[in-house]
Amino acid sequence: MADSTISHTTPGSPASPASEAGSLDVQPGGDAAEQFPVLQHKSKGRQRLLRGLQRISSSQSLRARISRPRASSAPYRSSASSLSCVSLASTPSPFGQPSSSSSYFSFGDVSTAPTSVAATPAVETPGYDGIESVLAVRKVDHPVSAPMTISLPTEIKKRAKIFNFWDTIPNEIKIYVLSFLSPKELVRISRVSKRFHELCFDGQLWTEFDASKFYREIPAESLTKILETAGPFVHDLNLRGCLQIEHMQRAQRLVAACHNLYSTSLEGCRNFQRPTLHTLLKANNQLVHLNLTGLPAVNNATCKIISRECPDLETLDVSGCKQMDARGIRFVLEGCSKLRDLRASSVRGFSSDAEVATAIFSTNNLERLILSNCSDMTDDTFRTMILGPTPEFDMLTNRPLTPPRKLRHLDLTRCSRLSDNSIKSLAYVTPHLEGLSLSNLTQLTDSALDPILASCPNLTHLDLEELPHLTNSSFTALSRAPCSTKLEHLSISGCDSVSDVGMLPVFQACTSLKSVVMDNTRISNLTLTEAADMVRNRSLSPPSSASSSPPLPRTTLELTVYDTPLVTWTGVLEILSRNSEPLMARPAKDGVVEIGGGRKGKEVIGLRCFHTWQMTVDEHTRRVLKGDLGGARRVERKWAEYMQAENEMEVAGGWRRRRRVTATRAVLEEDQGVHQQGHRGRERGRTVGCAVM
Repeated sequence: MADSTISHTTPGSPASPASEAGSLDVQPGGDAAEQFPVLQHKSKGRQRLLRGLQRISSSQSLRARISRPRASSAPYRSSASSLSCVSLASTPSPFGQPSSSSSYFSFGDVSTAPTSVAATPAVETPGYDGIESVLAVRKVDHPVSAPMTISLPTEIKKRAKIFNFWDTIPNEIKIYVLSFLSPKELVRISRVSKRFHELCFDGQLWTEFDASKFYREIPAESLTKILETAGPFVHDLNLRGCLQIEHMQRAQRLVAACHNLYSTSLEGCRNFQRPTLHTLLKANNQLVHLNLTGLPAVNNATCKIISRECPDLETLDVSGCKQMDARGIRFVLEGCSKLRDLRASSVRGFSSDAEVATAIFSTNNLERLILSNCSDMTDDTFRTMILGPTPEFDMLTNRPLTPPRKLRHLDLTRCSRLSDNSIKSLAYVTPHLEGLSLSNLTQLTDSALDPILASCPNLTHLDLEELPHLTNSSFTALSRAPCSTKLEHLSISGCDSVSDVGMLPVFQACTSLKSVVMDNTRISNLTLTEAADMVRNRSLSPPSSASSSPPLPRTTLELTVYDTPLVTWTGVLEILSRNSEPLMARPAKDGVVEIGGGRKGKEVIGLRCFHTWQMTVDEHTRRVLKGDLGGARRVERKWAEYMQAENEMEVAGGWRRRRRVTATRAVLEEDQGVHQQGHRGRERGRTVGCAVM
């Protein structure tokens, strides 16, 4: 039986005789219930307390929480003494070793608890429910300098270190992660910390600065500060539409910061001053692409600076610059030998300066030449650009002996003074031509277009809008031309003489068409049906297995048939019906279900027709692209019923109108007859009355 002692001793005072006399001794042969009747009815609560203390001593987390200092408001704390421990003496610990926290625990017959008074008798209490336990509460004297807390049995728990992944990765990976953010997002997160500010304005993230997407939202001062910070690293600068840079000081700060530009666009910056523009050009002599569309600050002196300071220039756009003329173009061509893309729409002076045409011919490096709206260009000027000032011709074939031109794209839209004599010069000297725009050349005829189509095998884009003298023979020649299989875009809007005779061969031969504009022509429903057949035939493929999921339909041909009086609703309904075919499943051989009749890509036609029908066409196309066959068929059926009812009402209404007119005429004639009869009766009565008189 374990020994236990209950001692209440005041620090610094000896044990009183009363306390010694009051201590109780349990005799070995006595009954514990008789000697301690008070403890009997409290055994259950004490057992619960002891078990709770056992759980506390065996739990590391709870023991760690108990080890914190006791609050200063504890009732047992004083300046000279403290509650030492609440210990549990029981059978050996289930973990194999007794607790080694302090000497206040007692096990078996040996008590390890120190006593404050040597003569204090021990109190023995029997175990309850087979558990030997003793609750010992002591008040121990401590020196004044001793700590007011004691250590409980607990294991030191190492705190887990916080792992910051962002700080451990290299800067190169951080820059790569931030490179997926837009400039607007980079500016926002740069305010997180100084480290983020340094990373967000790293030069590798600002090699391209495109302000065209947020130029309406960013203030002028913020835009200037960003460019001042990231300017030395910017290689591609796009300030299209940024009217904020209107003050001279802001523009000068921008120019001073950006001196490593390879490509810049100042399109729409109307307030950009001429001295600032010249300073920018002089500070960036490595420019390759330059866009100055619509800038009033550009003049012939600006072109001189470009030719002198930018020898590596490859692309120049000076369209709409009213303060310059063709002489500026000549300066650029003479100084920039690498120029390949020249866009000079609405530039004046080509007819008065023959040296410009000679410079374009001598260069022979231009791959794209945009001269739209140059209304003063004459036939002689254009012939000099293509064939040179003194061309030579083959006596047998009458073809020019000029070296082939490198032109790939040529735009002569609205050059109204050009005729067949100059346009013919493109034949047999432009074998690499891919895009040709001859819209609004009102003097152009079939004789000029046929040799061009026969000698340009790579032609993919052909714009022939508003050509009243163009007939079906040109399009018949197009169907036999070597470029027929490569043609992708064709525009014949406003060609009143073109009909089904010319367009049916085009759709049969040009199987790569993606866009055809045929508004204000004389085509009919036959052309629409032929276009649908062409799309169906070019998408045929061997039937696929039923296990592979077929793709959704996609639009591969755009047709525009505005204001075509011969196209009726039945032709439009035929297009809608053909668009629904890819969604239909048909049984194939060997039990394999063939989706869409064997059509590989499920190609459909995007149609632009009369505005009263367009909403129905758009809804049908939307359902087809979504894969809703039932909904598409429902739209077709309802629209067909509506159009048939409308036609019947028009016919019935015309018959009613004709019947109403006939009835009205009969009523008027009848009334007129009655009136005449009454007039004759009155005359007869008047005559009879006179006779009687």
